[in-house]
Amino acid sequence: MSISVCIICGDNEKTIRQCLESSTWADEIVVVDHGSKDKTFDIVKEYTDKAYQRAWTGFIDQKNAVLSHATTDWVLSLDSDEAISHELKDEVKRIIQDPSAKAGYYVPRRTFFHGRWINHSGFYPDRQLRLFKRTCAKWIGERVHERVEIDGEIGTLSCDLHHFPFEGTVTGMEDTSNRYSSLQSQNLFDEGKRFTLWRMILRPFGKFLEVYIWKRGFLDGIPGFFIAINSAHSMFLRYIKLRELEKGYFLPDQT
Repeated sequence: MSISVCIICGDNEKTIRQCLESSTWADEIVVVDHGSKDKTFDIVKEYTDKAYQRAWTGFIDQKNAVLSHATTDWVLSLDSDEAISHELKDEVKRIIQDPSAKAGYYVPRRTFFHGRWINHSGFYPDRQLRLFKRTCAKWIGERVHERVEIDGEIGTLSCDLHHFPFEGTVTGMEDTSNRYSSLQSQNLFDEGKRFTLWRMILRPFGKFLEVYIWKRGFLDGIPGFFIAINSAHSMFLRYIKLRELEKGYFLPDQT
């Protein structure tokens, strides 16, 4: 059986090479880039001739687009800030040659942040459905937290996919939270949810307790505290931006 590694990317020159290098064992690497202005696409073309560019139309469309260019029996889907561990590579190779293999598999994802691997804080095992038979899958969902829908039985792998988000810094984490909270607030608005003061006050506080206490973020040291604070702040931003959508705030006319 053959396998494609499918990747979406955009302005990821700091992480894309590591992602591609970890994928060279696959039968093909397929990449869809949404118009990088840095060296990302040039780096991609060093590793594959199945490199495409298309305007950004959302996570679901981009991932279905890259899936449409794959030609193999199996697909391993990656983000540009992820890398396949040696152990995961060997496990995947075994699975795709097994006649009794399931239609798809969850993969545990381990995150590296602020100089260390994060083992708690809701960041691990963070199982992601990333390995699947190509003809059994399509991407669905909302603006964020897209997911792949599998027609068939699903299993779970034991070896880790490595994740290097936010360029390893709090600044990168805050930038990501700002982008994602905008998408999440739009989802809430479309679902008919509306801003309330108490929800804006209580939900961030509850999120901090969830990540730092219940999900044992305190065991991740200082980075675990950063993650809990950021999770609370992202929740706060989500409801502030929901209020902005409700009120239709915009810059005043300066003319």
